[in-house]
Amino acid sequence: MPVESMKSKRERARQLAAAFTDTYPDAHCELDYEDAFQLLVATILSAQCTDKRVNMVTPTLFERFPRPDRMAGAGRAEIEQLVQSTGFFRSKARSIQEASADLVTKHGGQVPASMEDLIALRGVGRKTANVVLGNAFDINVGVVVDTHVARLSKRLGLTTKTDPVKIEQDLMKLVPQPNWALWSHWLIFHGRRRCPARKPDCEGCEVATLCPKRGVTKKK
Repeated sequence: MPVESMKSKRERARQLAAAFTDTYPDAHCELDYEDAFQLLVATILSAQCTDKRVNMVTPTLFERFPRPDRMAGAGRAEIEQLVQSTGFFRSKARSIQEASADLVTKHGGQVPASMEDLIALRGVGRKTANVVLGNAFDINVGVVVDTHVARLSKRLGLTTKTDPVKIEQDLMKLVPQPNWALWSHWLIFHGRRRCPARKPDCEGCEVATLCPKRGVTKKK
C-alpha cells in the first residue's frame, strides 16, 4: 500500500468531517450537564466508566453540591458514597473535591476557560480539559482522544500511533480546527452505531469510500 501524503490525508480528513456532519448532525457530548462545573465533574467521573453510569450518578450529586464551594466543603465520605458506582470512587471523590477547592480559592468559584488553568486543577488532564473547553466554552484547543477516537482514527488511516497524546498531535495536523471538539463526538457516534471493533458494518458505512479499513479483517 503506497504511503499517503500529508496533503492527501488532510483533504480526506476534511471530506470525512463533511460526511460526518451530514451523517451525525446531532452528535454531542453524551454526559449530562448544565454548566461548565457540572461538565468538569462529570468528565472526571467518566474515567474508565460509561457516560450512562455517570449520568445516573450526577443528578443526586449536583442536587447536593451544585456549586464548587458546596462540593469543596462537603464531607469526603458522602461524595465517595454518591460516586461509588463509577469505580475508583475514592480517587475520583478526592479529585472533584480538590478541583472544586481550587476553583474557589484560585478562580472565584468559576471554571477557567484556558488549558493551562484547567490542567493545573486536581484530577484534570489534557483530555478532560479538552472536553470542558470544547463543549462548555466552544473553544477548540485540541482533540479529545478516547478509546473510540483512537481506534477509529487509526482505522481511518489518520494515525499509526497508540499513545493518546501523539494521536491528538496527528489529528490536530489533519482535522480542520473548527471540527476538533466535534471530531470526538462523530467518532464515538460512528463507533457505537456503525463501526464497532469486531464487526464493523463496512457495507452500510457512510464514509466507506474515505476509509482504508486499517485493521479490518477481510471476509473470505
